[in-house]
Amino acid sequence: MLDETVTAVHRRNLEAGLPALAATRGDPEVRALRVEALSRAAVGMSRGIESLIVRDQSNADLWLWLGRTRIEEAWEIKPEVKARAVQAHRLEAYHTAMEQARQPLLTAAGLAPGDPVPWESMLWLALGLERPRADKDSVWFECTRRWPTLYSANVARLVTLSPGWGGTAQEMMEFARTTAARAPEGSPLPALLPLAHFENVAAERTPMSRGGWFSFDAQREMVSAAGQWSERRIGPPHPRSIEAHNAFGAAFYLADLRRPARGHLIRTGGRYSRVPWSHLGDPESQFQRACGKLNVITN
Repeated sequence: MLDETVTAVHRRNLEAGLPALAATRGDPEVRALRVEALSRAAVGMSRGIESLIVRDQSNADLWLWLGRTRIEEAWEIKPEVKARAVQAHRLEAYHTAMEQARQPLLTAAGLAPGDPVPWESMLWLALGLERPRADKDSVWFECTRRWPTLYSANVARLVTLSPGWGGTAQEMMEFARTTAARAPEGSPLPALLPLAHFENVAAERTPMSRGGWFSFDAQREMVSAAGQWSERRIGPPHPRSIEAHNAFGAAFYLADLRRPARGHLIRTGGRYSRVPWSHLGDPESQFQRACGKLNVITN
């Protein structure tokens, strides 16, 4: 259903997104996933969402969608670090665009006080604007007190704590380990461990290459985390299971642990996630390359 809705939004049929979002009220994991997918599909069409809001100004779904779409639109124009000196005007445009996401998200939060998803989006907003740590911590508090195990919010927090975004490896790894250890049954939160190891190594490596990514201790920790998730996984798949399989699959592929890598990549159903593949280059091509080497059929 989400695939069909994303396709419709790509074709500028924004109204197709409304029932998909309305159906997620009360289910933060699915809501966060759909908001993310539909906002990426709506990049360049935020004015269209504004038009829908004019007709239904008390709809929290629309305000949330608008705010997250503006964040995704801002990421699209963010200049590379090396180009900032000669693209000051583009950096200013990026900050202006990112800041425009704040009010819609606050409106969505006000209309749906128990919903953690606007706060999850504001975690990315605070990250994108490089807000002071105290601001990031306060947004995290608001999110976690509503739904502490929200996968996408925990990923955002992990990135906030990473060395590449002003944090430290020690704090990031401690967060990943503690969160993974406390993950409820069926939750893919143990995947924070491979994601943390990717963030840790990526902050130190340049240029990216396949060899020597993870130490033996890191590999052992990730294997243990994967086992922990598998043993505690019950019931239907978690909405973020595919992302977790991508995280473990990519890590084991780089560690040349072919059998577990193949097992996880098969379970992606041929779907890649931006993270962690973006650490290697273009996410889709890197995913396809790994699947090809492991004889995983992706179509």
